[in-house]
Amino acid sequence: MSLGIRKICTFLEETHLEGGREVPRPTNIVVVAAIIKNPWAGRGFVENLRPEILDIAMDLSHQMTTRLLAQMPGEKIEACGKSAAVGINGEIEHASAMIHTLRFGNPFREAIGGTNYLEFTNTRNAPGALMALPMMHKSETGKRSHFLTANFQIADAPGPDEIMVAIGAADNGRPHARIADRFQDLAELEA
Repeated sequence: MSLGIRKICTFLEETHLEGGREVPRPTNIVVVAAIIKNPWAGRGFVENLRPEILDIAMDLSHQMTTRLLAQMPGEKIEACGKSAAVGINGEIEHASAMIHTLRFGNPFREAIGGTNYLEFTNTRNAPGALMALPMMHKSETGKRSHFLTANFQIADAPGPDEIMVAIGAADNGRPHARIADRFQDLAELEA
């Protein structure tokens, strides 16, 4: 089966100033979003989504991961996440099907040396709607400094019978992060 890719968009963000103060080290964020034909579009309710997941997810992940790593090498990545949005004719389950499988997540996670699950969103969007891609540290779940969100939009996507699939990465945490991590909170609550 063809991946049905209509377009791939790459977004780069580099933050040098936050809260009126220069950051010690810029935070760089990369998002790669692929717009694909919804393989279940026009078929009514499809009980078994697995055949299309097996045909598409891993190859799509490899292609997207290669593009992301061309912008930010895996060894520099500290935070990561994924998102998917189905067009208005599809089910949110169609968006979820593309990203909530190890066939999609593992190639990305392995390429960046991550051990955590990938933070995510899955939703339904109209073309041009703002999309949020949440991230967390690639291996430390309670490291709140790396709870980031990349926002992006594509003027003509997702179309009614498309799915927008995205992965994102950051080479640093939030600029000037200064809240306690989860482990500090747990220790304080136990005391």
